[in-house]
Amino acid sequence: MSEEPGFRESLLKRNEEYRRLDQEHHEYESKLVRFSDKLVLSDEEQVEETMLKKKKLQTKDRMEVIARQARETHAS
Repeated sequence: MSEEPGFRESLLKRNEEYRRLDQEHHEYESKLVRFSDKLVLSDEEQVEETMLKKKKLQTKDRMEVIARQARETHAS
């Protein structure tokens, strides 16, 4: 997300959904880090890693939508 300085922080302060999504995004990232340390993943771990990556991407996409809407509203 390439936003002007302070824009993200402003969204975190005033948008509850954005704040919740940001927390989820960080949680998914933390969980994914543990897989990066392993050379080989079990089948279950591979499935979990794939699901976490998808959830993380969906979360980021939703955050982008919120940020875009906030920029459009601010520009109006």
